[in-house]
Amino acid sequence: MSSTPHKEKLLAAIENPKAQQDVELLREALDAYNYWINQINALTSTGSSRIREITTLLNGYKDFLEVDLIAARGSDFLKRQKGQLKLDNSVLEEFLIHLVHPSILSNLPMFNLETGPQTAFLSLAFRPLSVSSLNEKPEVILKLKDQDFTIGKTIHYKFSSSANFNTEKTIDGKFCLAVLAAECKINYDKTMFQECAGTASRLKQGCPVAKYYALVEYLDMQPEDTRLTDIDNVFLLRKTKRLPFEKRNNLAEVKVQHRDYPISSDVIAMFVKEIQSFIDAIWYNPDEALERGSFV
Repeated sequence: MSSTPHKEKLLAAIENPKAQQDVELLREALDAYNYWINQINALTSTGSSRIREITTLLNGYKDFLEVDLIAARGSDFLKRQKGQLKLDNSVLEEFLIHLVHPSILSNLPMFNLETGPQTAFLSLAFRPLSVSSLNEKPEVILKLKDQDFTIGKTIHYKFSSSANFNTEKTIDGKFCLAVLAAECKINYDKTMFQECAGTASRLKQGCPVAKYYALVEYLDMQPEDTRLTDIDNVFLLRKTKRLPFEKRNNLAEVKVQHRDYPISSDVIAMFVKEIQSFIDAIWYNPDEALERGSFV
């Protein structure tokens, strides 16, 4: 999957026939995007200082894109369809990739972790059609789901009913094993929370050590105890609720909310701390069971 998901959404919108009246605006957004990424790449800071600086850059770009361009100057089509076009939440998807960096996280492995949006593994099962089919090419049922942000690695597999992996009796493929996944949401309501809880459960069935989070800009529900679900945590990036319906299309109200409730570097730092703890942990070591006095 792409390491520049937001850029791809901008380019796709520019080519979208329905958004032709917004082409100049979208090209302006693309210029701002390139400036934003160049600023991130030019940073020399590390640790908490870098987290604060890249969060400031994130807020600057999102304010320009979402308020100064789309809300203030965009067509009705762009304002209505920005969610479908993923022009807003893909910014977060791309931003999170920049957190998986040695200037922020220590003890990253020597091999390249695969980050960003991925189609992640949920489960694998076999479905033979009959007894006689056991000697044929195995029928593998692979369940996958798109995730906005992941940390993981591609797993390659090959199954065969033949000891020498005869081509006619062999199936092979690959999938992304996401050991950490996050869903990025602009607005987060009860239905979305329940969907995330279901995805978290399925993800952890396929990889029990996996972690699952939601990163939310505006809350549109009563907070719930995630310990009653398989969601590890929901991070409220702006620490605020969604604007009431009658204010959502009011440019002045949108500007005030962006100004008063920017994405918090403290919340980003909490998420980074979760990632760091996960990287540092030994996920499972049965050889220490006797020393621990427990299996896990």
